[in-house]
Amino acid sequence: MEYALHRVETLSTTLFVVAALLLTACAAEDQPGTAIHNVTVIDAINGVRVQQTVVFEDDEITWVGPADTAPETQTTIDATGQFLVPGLWDMHVHLTFDERFTDIMPASFLRYGVTSVRDTGGLLPRLLPVVEEMEAPGSLAPRVYFSGPLLDGEFVVYDGESAPEIGTRNATAEQAAANVAMLRDAGADFIKIYEMVSPEVFAALVNAAGEHGMPIAAHVPLAMTASSAAPALGTMEHLRNVELDCAANWEELHTIRTERLDNADGLAGYALRSSLHTLQRIPAIHALDEERCDRVLSSLKKTIQVPTIGLNTIPLHPMFERDDWQDALALMPEEVRADWRQQPSWLPADRSKWDVTFASYSMQMISRMNHADIPIGAGTDTPIAYAIPGYSLLNELELLVKAGLTPLEAIGAATVQPANFLSLQDESGSIDEGKWADLVLLDGNPLDDINNLRDIALVVAQGRIVPR
Repeated sequence: MEYALHRVETLSTTLFVVAALLLTACAAEDQPGTAIHNVTVIDAINGVRVQQTVVFEDDEITWVGPADTAPETQTTIDATGQFLVPGLWDMHVHLTFDERFTDIMPASFLRYGVTSVRDTGGLLPRLLPVVEEMEAPGSLAPRVYFSGPLLDGEFVVYDGESAPEIGTRNATAEQAAANVAMLRDAGADFIKIYEMVSPEVFAALVNAAGEHGMPIAAHVPLAMTASSAAPALGTMEHLRNVELDCAANWEELHTIRTERLDNADGLAGYALRSSLHTLQRIPAIHALDEERCDRVLSSLKKTIQVPTIGLNTIPLHPMFERDDWQDALALMPEEVRADWRQQPSWLPADRSKWDVTFASYSMQMISRMNHADIPIGAGTDTPIAYAIPGYSLLNELELLVKAGLTPLEAIGAATVQPANFLSLQDESGSIDEGKWADLVLLDGNPLDDINNLRDIALVVAQGRIVPR
């Protein structure tokens, strides 16, 4: 009798286990999501995690953990021997600056693993339709965050006459406050302050941005110093005007600058701005005062620097001399290819006459800032100055490493810092559960060589695998 009862209990247990296995198998068949299996995961928050599986469903990472404990999914990508990094950001782009590029920019960004962009200047009537198209259901494009037009001063640099029109006038504090309110209502994510604003207008823009909860990107206004403007800013662009603040004779240079800003000659904004940089940039670099510069840099500790080092160092590291330049250029529109096959007309034909003073200074300043623990973000100014969308971001990260950042710090410049600026730390910046499904699968380890970011096997943007 006991034996019979034991047989019944054993049979019941066996049937239960078999039923459970069948249910598990059915569940596995129906388990949604895609798994990138047995991959080395690299991000600037968590460092390096080996033999991991990352599962994403729709636009969310749903599981990250050891490969041997990974859940079953409908789709599995075997990534043995490969490396996974977060989707990259370009923190300084202009989608509507040059209409030859506007239509091809989304695909070009994704081709190189750039899954998010920060547009730092464009007039709303042209920019908003582009943003709407990129964000339309079913559209395969990077995420886009935008500032709207450059908020300039009484004189506008990018006024549509001397240069493409991407700036707008803010002659008074009242006008500045009204423009910020308008941008917020139009859906802008942040504001961009430009170089010709007065200190009074700068203060009004800062106050209005604070009232509307909008982060601030800026060029340091010419009427101010970097150390006086930086505490109010989320990012500073191009390293502009830091050199004047670091000069031993900064007060003398600044006095000359403010007098010229009265614009007695009635110059257009572009000509006035350019004349001041031409007059003062190189002398200020030559007059650098080490102790003063240390004090200036201490004021920048909470302001992300977006140096656009590729733009700053063209005479030192010309992108058009790279081995892969022609291949990248071949993917651009025909009219662009024709214009960009030759070196820029603003560089002398005689290579020995190329002035590398600002380029060398920029590389040294990035190294100095990095050692001072000043946050550095990655942006390119594409499509200005031979910056091919996406391709130029990978060049930017290579140059940041040449300037002294580690490869992991450079990856952080294109992932963590943009998330910090836009307060998106819970959504972006690393490969963690609950974050966006923006991922780049690589064949080579970018920590061994940052150029392995070019060895892209797969791009995932907003949970969708991008056709190569």
